Amino acid sequence: MVPMTDLAELTAATAHLDPPLVALDAHALRANAADLVRRAGGKPVRVASKSVRCRTVLDLALATPGFAGVMAYSVREAIWLVRNGVRDVLLGYPSADRGALAELAADPVLSDAITLMVDGIEQLALARAAAGDAALRVCLDVDASLRIGRVHLGVRRSPLRTPADATALAKAASAQGFRVVGVMFYEAQIAGLPDSSPAVRLMKRVSAAELARRRGAVVRAVQEVAGELEIVNSGGTGSVEISSADPVVTEVTAGSGLFVPTLFDNYRAFESRPALFFALPVVRRPAPGIATLFGGGYIASGPAGKSRLPGPVARGLRLIGTEGAGEVQTPVRGAAADALQVGDRVWFRHAKAGELCERFDTVHVVQDGVITESVPTYRGEGRTFG
Repeated sequence: MVPMTDLAELTAATAHLDPPLVALDAHALRANAADLVRRAGGKPVRVASKSVRCRTVLDLALATPGFAGVMAYSVREAIWLVRNGVRDVLLGYPSADRGALAELAADPVLSDAITLMVDGIEQLALARAAAGDAALRVCLDVDASLRIGRVHLGVRRSPLRTPADATALAKAASAQGFRVVGVMFYEAQIAGLPDSSPAVRLMKRVSAAELARRRGAVVRAVQEVAGELEIVNSGGTGSVEISSADPVVTEVTAGSGLFVPTLFDNYRAFESRPALFFALPVVRRPAPGIATLFGGGYIASGPAGKSRLPGPVARGLRLIGTEGAGEVQTPVRGAAADALQVGDRVWFRHAKAGELCERFDTVHVVQDGVITESVPTYRGEGRTFG
């Protein structure tokens, strides 16, 4: 078992640097990667780039036995990754970037390495108009939500749900010269919800059983049109073992499980082993029991609420409800606040994984009490993809 990160060790390793800064515990990262592979039960793990946004970490994951390929979130990102050595990129989302699609179609190396995601004929038409007659690879995104009567549990992604839906789009794609190579199912209502109550755990079991039946039927229907599929992708960090247990699934996707942000703290399927932290400096002491920090307003995407706020790691510190995490200053209060002096640093964790890397240009990798390397994020390489 890898010990939990020692914040004093992170502080000592980065003492010569001025915060705000980001530190990555290398031991925890490697242990998390190994745990994802273990949970996948022999199925390849495709790393989700949106939950990483740092090429060094992507490369480390891909060098770990059991990982294979990247799930990207942008066509331009996919092109950039392939031109920097990645050989298998599956888009997780459809694209309307005509320029990027044209660039992809014009380069055989790119078009062989990158698979587009589609869920409707409008996307096929847009891609064909941009790409000319290139035989681009496509994967069908199939809705994996749970529906009970009129109740929809899960995210609103694809209009494809039934074998007939998927068959119709597969036929349309093939008729237009696309190569249908896969199908994807993202069960957000399983992967993205902590095991917070018996009701949630029951919902997850019911959803997993329903999806397993429907996923097999969809795969068989699409294969009747397109032949044997290269990719049957499913899962996320919170559902790796559930997805990989389905015989029709060929690979699972995970990314957040490498960093383990706060949204993944209450899952029963795996141990929360946080690896990525950020430090803010104390710049004010406005009142007893309160210390004010510089920066910190790194709010995660998703439904607005406390769960999307970053959180101080040290016990005895909490955000102030009326201010939260601020654009340029963040007050914290609690028993530990009185011990903080101007110039001290406070360590935080972000609510989601890769989004923190959109706010910082460098990640300092710490191992055995020292910084072993300081590596750029996407932002540090001058890249942002939306």
